Amino acid sequence: MSTKVPISGIVRFIITIILLVLWVWWTGFYWMLALSVLIFDLFFTRYCKKLLSVLKLSVIIKRAFELVFTVFIAVIIAFLLKSFVVDIFSIPSSSMEKTINVGDYILVSKLAYGPRLPVRMRIGQLFVPGYEPKSEKTFRYSRLKGFSSIKRNDIIVFNFPEGDTVIAGSVNGLETYYTMNRDDGNSAGGEGAGLVYRQVDLRENYIKRCIGIPGDTIMVLHGYAYVNGNQESYIKGRQFNYFLTSPAPDIDSILVRQYRISSYDINFNPYNLIYELPLTQSSFDSLLNEPAVKGLRRHENVNSTFSGQQIFPADRIRLWTEDNFGPVIVPRKGDTISLNMDNILLYQRIITAYEKNSLDIRDGRIYINGYPASSYTFCMDYYFMMGDNRHNSNDSRFWGFVPEDHIIGRAWMVWLSVDKTRTGLSRIRWKQMFKIIR
Repeated sequence: MSTKVPISGIVRFIITIILLVLWVWWTGFYWMLALSVLIFDLFFTRYCKKLLSVLKLSVIIKRAFELVFTVFIAVIIAFLLKSFVVDIFSIPSSSMEKTINVGDYILVSKLAYGPRLPVRMRIGQLFVPGYEPKSEKTFRYSRLKGFSSIKRNDIIVFNFPEGDTVIAGSVNGLETYYTMNRDDGNSAGGEGAGLVYRQVDLRENYIKRCIGIPGDTIMVLHGYAYVNGNQESYIKGRQFNYFLTSPAPDIDSILVRQYRISSYDINFNPYNLIYELPLTQSSFDSLLNEPAVKGLRRHENVNSTFSGQQIFPADRIRLWTEDNFGPVIVPRKGDTISLNMDNILLYQRIITAYEKNSLDIRDGRIYINGYPASSYTFCMDYYFMMGDNRHNSNDSRFWGFVPEDHIIGRAWMVWLSVDKTRTGLSRIRWKQMFKIIR
C-alpha cells in the first residue's frame, strides 16, 4: 500500500534540493550532494524513521538520541553561521575609539567580501571565549564570492599580519618576534626564545579603517592620510592627540565624564601638569571655550627618533613618523615592481612570509628562490589600514600591508556596548547599541 505525498511536501522537497545545490555550488563542497539521499528519505521513503521503530528502542534511548541529534544540529547551525555569515568580536583597544569604543561587541559580516576558506571546525571557538586551538600545518587560501569588494573607508576585521610569530606569554600578540628583533637591532633570539607559530586564521583579530586599496598611493602628512594625492574624506570619529594644560584639579574627570574620552588614552605628566589626550574635531572646538583649559595644542611627531614604535619598513633610509609617512604604493595582484636595495625592505615580508618565497641578499644582489631577481610580481592584493584614533593605533604605519588572505569581514553593527570603568546598569552604553558601523 503506497502513501501519497501531498503537493506541498513535493514543493518543500524541491525547494530544499535547490537550496542544497546552491550551497554546494557556492562553497564547492560537492560531497554534500550526498545529503540529497537523506533529504529524499525525510520527505518520501522515511526508512530511517521506520528503522528506529523496528528496533523498538526504549523511551529513554529514543529521547537521548533525539537530544544528541538536536545538539548536533545546533552545533552545525552555529558553525555555519559563524563561518559563513556573521561572527561576533569584542573591541579590546582604543584604536577606533569614538567610531567603535573599548567594550563594544560587534557583528562582522563575512558575506560582505565572501567567507574565507578553509573553514575548520573548532568546537571550542563556538562556545569558549578566548579559546585558541593548536596551529595546523597548512592553510590553502580561497574565498567564496561576497556581496561586494573592499572599498576605501570600509571598517574591516582582519588577522594581525605579524601575528604568525609571537613571544610566548605576550599580551594580544603585540610583542611579536619581529617587533622584538627591530627593537633589539635585529639581534633577538630565535628558536630558543619561546616563540609561538600560528597560521593565518589563528592570529589576533584587529579592526581598522581601510585607507588604501590595491594600486593606491598612500601618504600621511601632518596626521592626515592622502590617497592618490587627495586628502582623505572627513571621518566624524577621527581623533588626534593634543597637549592640554589646566589648573583645575578635576579636569581629568571632566574630560572623561563630559567629553567621554577613554581613560585608557589620557596621559598626565605631574611635573609640568600637562595632559595628553585624543580629541575629535568637535571636542577640540568645544574645549577651546572651556574656562578651565589654559592651553591646547595638537601633537605632531616630526622627529623619527621619537616615535613610540618602529615605523614601517624600519630601515635607515626613510625618516618617516606616524604623522608624516610615505609615499608607498599598495601592492596589487599581478603588478610587477622593480626591486633594488632601496625598496627591498618595503616588500621583503610580502615576498617571504605572505607569498612563501625565499629571499637572500648577497653582495648587494637580491635572490628570490635561489635566482637573481630585479623585479617581482605580486600574487595577492594588499590593503593599507589605519585606526581612527590616529595616535593610539597599531596599524599599517608600523607593520605594513594587510594581505587579502588575512581579511575576515566588514564590521557591521554594535550589538552590545559595555563601559568597563563603570558599575551596574550604568555600564551599558544604551545609545551605542545597535549602531550601524560607518
